[in-house]
Amino acid sequence: MKTRLQNILSHAGVASRRSAGELIESGKVEVDGNLVKEKGLKLDPDKHKITVNGRRLPKKERKLYFLFYKPKNVISTASDTHDRKTVIDFFEKINARLYPIGRLDRNTTGILIITNDGDLTNKLAHPRYEIEKEYEAIVEGKMSTREIKEAESGIEIEGKFTAPCKISMLEKSDKSTTLKIKLHEGKKRQIRVMFESVGHKVVELKRVKYAGLTLGRLKAGHWRELTKEEVKMLRELHGSG
Repeated sequence: MKTRLQNILSHAGVASRRSAGELIESGKVEVDGNLVKEKGLKLDPDKHKITVNGRRLPKKERKLYFLFYKPKNVISTASDTHDRKTVIDFFEKINARLYPIGRLDRNTTGILIITNDGDLTNKLAHPRYEIEKEYEAIVEGKMSTREIKEAESGIEIEGKFTAPCKISMLEKSDKSTTLKIKLHEGKKRQIRVMFESVGHKVVELKRVKYAGLTLGRLKAGHWRELTKEEVKMLRELHGSG
């Protein structure tokens, strides 16, 4: 059956659909030995030889799902043009094209899902599914109840207002405040900008929960494979069974 090329790459676990499109446009994909730059080209993957960066696309690749505790100063991408350490560098012994679902800022630690399932990646990353994320943040100074309410109500980022979120105080001193934040969005630097908008700089930020999954006893830089039940739960979040 013929399918769009970027969807073929995504379903094979090469990259998310968006990243697959970028691979095609940058001239890294060949079909039957010919360079292809048309994302919408329809092909039957069983009848054509498709290569990415010179490597033949596997016809079927076992889907892999990992829960990873991202440390500080690690980039949440599959590769980095500045040769910085990425989350995928921690999976060198896994023979599969892996990538993270979503991103965390370089200085943000915590839970990430790493997979080669492009379909699940696209669906979990789509805003309409409102996947809940939970963070713990330490900010400079003593936050007031008024400031927390103001941050909760939503702020403007790049011309658009964020959706309201839930913030609760865990600890407070004259020098810092520790907070728990629950939200469904994931705009770039959203939490840091949110607190800066009310006069408090974030000094530590950690994602402790994603789509019902928690870090448990994992240590920074370590990972574990998701159970079948956990994968099933993630699929049921968006009704794919």
